[in-house]
Amino acid sequence: MNSPVPIFMYHSVATAPNEATRALSVTPEAFAEQMALIGDLGCTPINTAELARSWRSGGPLPRRPVLITFDDGYEGVHRHALPVLAKHGFAATLFVSTGWLRGAYDTGGALDEMLDWDQVRELAGADVEIGGHSHTHPQLDELTDEALWFELLRCRGIIADELGVRPASFAYPYGYSSRRVRRIVREAGFAQSLAVGNALARRRQGPYALHRVTVRRSTGIEEFERLVEGRAIARNFARDRALTKGYAMVRRARQVRRKAIRSRV
Repeated sequence: MNSPVPIFMYHSVATAPNEATRALSVTPEAFAEQMALIGDLGCTPINTAELARSWRSGGPLPRRPVLITFDDGYEGVHRHALPVLAKHGFAATLFVSTGWLRGAYDTGGALDEMLDWDQVRELAGADVEIGGHSHTHPQLDELTDEALWFELLRCRGIIADELGVRPASFAYPYGYSSRRVRRIVREAGFAQSLAVGNALARRRQGPYALHRVTVRRSTGIEEFERLVEGRAIARNFARDRALTKGYAMVRRARQVRRKAIRSRV
């Protein structure tokens, strides 16, 4: 019940992604192979809400649970990933940046071809939980409270209007959060939220800081199998963690400077 769970973070599934999304994309063939492996290993994909609900209540999880999540809302999730998920009967979670999707709310900031709301509705009807990923995909921990509330409530309201149900789950853009951000995400009505961390998710992380493992274009099938089995994850992402730690120090210094400037105004 309290065993660690791998939560896989995907972005674009595309044959020819643009340069902005290429590193964090996977080919349709690689995605199909990875899903087949999950099935062969006897894993059971569940969605984010189900995992958090079980860990809150102490209820049981299925045998060898894993989570398949997608960030941002790229069109290839519908074109390429959905048929594979449907073939295997796998649940998944899609976290959408509502201002990036095609349609009335488009803010023009998307990095590549995005889903439209008809496609999101089709995904929602096919056992894909739709969660929030902010409205314009900013670094949430660098926003003022007012701007942060806007990002969260705008995103949550649009999803509720389009799908007829309020999203329960959230994922932090870029994986960045803080105690303040996590508190406001909770107060905005989200029941759980995912970070990155490149580690297995554990109950002790709490429902607003669950870790995920990045799947990218360079992830081969042997490496993916190790990630599913929770082997050598720390070694695989050692360079990422070092870079993240260094960048976190830079960002904290920037935040301190901004606070000091605001206090003098």
